[in-house]
This record gives sequence, C-alpha cells and structure tokens, in this order.
Amino acid sequence: MNRGTTLAPSIPDSSRTYPKKKSHYARAASVQEGVMKRVNRKRLTWWIILAVSITAALIIFVKERFVMNESSPTVSFVQDHMTNPNGTIATYLQDATSERADIVAGREALSESLGLWMQYAVAKNDQALFEESYELLTTYFLMPQKYIAWKLDAKGESQVTTNALGDDFRIVGALLKAADQWKQGREAKLVTASEISRTLSQSVQNKGYYVDFHDFASGHSTDILSLVYVDLPSLQLMDKHQMVEPGTYAKYEALLKKMPDDGLFYPKTFDVVHKKYAYDDTVNLIDQLIVANHLTVTDRKPDKLISFLKKEFNTRHQLPGQYKRESRTPAVSYESSSVYGLAILLAVRSGDPKWAKQLYNHMTTLRGQDSRYPGGYVFDGNTHLFDNLFPLLGEVNLQKNIKK
Repeated sequence: MNRGTTLAPSIPDSSRTYPKKKSHYARAASVQEGVMKRVNRKRLTWWIILAVSITAALIIFVKERFVMNESSPTVSFVQDHMTNPNGTIATYLQDATSERADIVAGREALSESLGLWMQYAVAKNDQALFEESYELLTTYFLMPQKYIAWKLDAKGESQVTTNALGDDFRIVGALLKAADQWKQGREAKLVTASEISRTLSQSVQNKGYYVDFHDFASGHSTDILSLVYVDLPSLQLMDKHQMVEPGTYAKYEALLKKMPDDGLFYPKTFDVVHKKYAYDDTVNLIDQLIVANHLTVTDRKPDKLISFLKKEFNTRHQLPGQYKRESRTPAVSYESSSVYGLAILLAVRSGDPKWAKQLYNHMTTLRGQDSRYPGGYVFDGNTHLFDNLFPLLGEVNLQKNIKK
C-alpha cells in the first residue's frame, strides 16, 4: 500500500442503506402524476394561447368597429378648409390663378367635386348635407340652358360655356338616388334631373353617342367619349326613371362589356365617329378603377385588374398612381389617396371586404400628415379635392358593408 493513501473503513453489509424499492402501484402512480403534470401544463399553455388569441381578436374587432363607425375627420377638413365663403367647394387648398379657361386652379369649384360630395351625402344618409349641395347646384352650377357648368371661379361665377359628361351623370345619379331615398323635396329633384338629362340627350351627343362635352356658346361637340364617363349605375337610374330613350342603358352597357383590353388595362377613350377605342401609353389608375367600378354592375367582372392590383399591393405594399402600360411597371413613385378610395369601392362591390380593409388601413396612413390640416390628405401644403372625396366614398361604403 502506498503512503498517503487512506482506505475507507469497511462497513458491514448489514449496516448499508439501500434505496427502497417502489411498489408496482407506487411507480404507476408516479408515472401517472408526471403525465398529469405534463397534460396540465399543455392545457395551461393551450388556455393561455386561446386567451391571448381571443383578446387580440377582440382588440382588432373593437378597433375596427370604432374606426369604421366614427365620423370621418376628412369631412371636417373639407368643410373647414376646402369650402369657399359662398359654400362652393374649392378644388385646391392653396389659392392660385388659372392661366387657361380649360385648366382648373386654386379655389375654383368643379362640378366633379359637387357630384362626389352629393354621392357621399346620399351614401352617408345625410339629407341636410345633400340639401346644401342641391342648393349649390341650382344656385351656381345649373345654367339657364339647363346644362351644368363644369367649373366656377371662387365667387361662384362661370367663365366657361361647356359641361363635363361624367360629372353630369354623377350628379343626375345622385339626384335620383336622393329622390328615391327621401320624400322631402323629391319632386324638385326629379324635375332638375329630368332637365339635365334632356339637355344631355339633345345637345351632348355626336353620331348617336354621348360625348365628353358640348360647347353651348359655339354649338360644338367633341368626337370623343372617355370611358370613365360611361357611368352605368347612373344610366341605370336614368333608365329606371325614364329619363333616357329605351335601349340607351343597354347600348352603353354593351360599349363597356365589348371594349377590348390589352390583357390587363382598359382603353382610355372611344372615338364615336370612327368607332375606335384608344389606349394611353401611361395608365392612370384612377381612370382604370373608375371603369372597373362601373363594370361591376355587368357580368363582365374586372377580375384581371383586381388580381394585378392585389399582387402589386402585396408585393410593393402600395399602389403607385400610374403605370407604364406595356411593361406593367410603375411610371411614378407617388401614391394617390384617390386610388385607394376607388380601390376600396371596387373591393366592396366585388365582395372582398378583407382587401377593402387592408386598403383602408393603408389609405388612412396618408391622412392627417400635415398637422395644420387634420383629416386632410395634404402633401407639401396642398391637396386636390378629389384626393379627399374619393377616400370618403370608399370609407362610407366600407362602413355600410361592415354594418350589414
């Protein structure tokens, strides 16, 4: 034995302690207890996940209901910052002088804006707001010859002698909806709608087609019908109220249903003399979306455009305002709140509320970025009115869809 090595003392076998063996039942109970603990932990984890999921869903639901049910701050912006002293709605936030009669500038008012505002009032079921708009129509916009001047100066005076067909259809459609919706003042609105419709039929036509405009001073009508002006929903109402010749609606429904496309985008115009459609090399999504919205009342659905826009939105997380037609690539980097408002309308009318909500959530990130003008879609200190009115139309129609 080596020095320094210590051996453990020998312990008799009888004094050693051995672990006690568990009985069969004890072992089974122990295993069962372990299993139960694991099961309980899984149950607890499941309940926690379920509770978190329900809580998150409730938060999203409550937030969505709150957001979609509140009054839009854009209405206050329009009323507080875009309204002229005489009540007409200005085209731009910042004042400017119009250099040409055919170009709008500054605080000039458009029949386009009036029509969109009237459509919003009807959709919102705001009769008081509609009555204010109707008074603006009859006081300032409706000329003695019973056509609607497409532009007024800030004082409410017309320096033009032409109409704009798409604006006229929009206003007539709003008048007829209001007449169907409210009894008060119904007859007066029907008379006004009938007078405007008669003028369109008698004067704003060429070769048997409605055209973009007629000059009531020179008697000249254009040869062009912009496809955004083929407002099928309004023409349906005019047909219902017998304010167009029989077969008129069917004619324009066929015009849109039979129009070509380039595999994705729609043409811009129809030449009523040569019966030819024409495309723009650079496609404005506002135009495309207006045509697509009008198509939703037919059995030709705008599926290809919708699929393209959904893919673009999922990929780019935005919709640029213009595209190069041949390459299908963005022609600009900017976004337009009008594009999102119209896309929301299209999503709602196409039965896709999920996409509509995604578009709405993105659209509202563009709102109120200028702290001086809460609720407005204002960029670089200025805005165009339709960049606020189309979003309002999209918003109110989404609200109505959610409430159904």
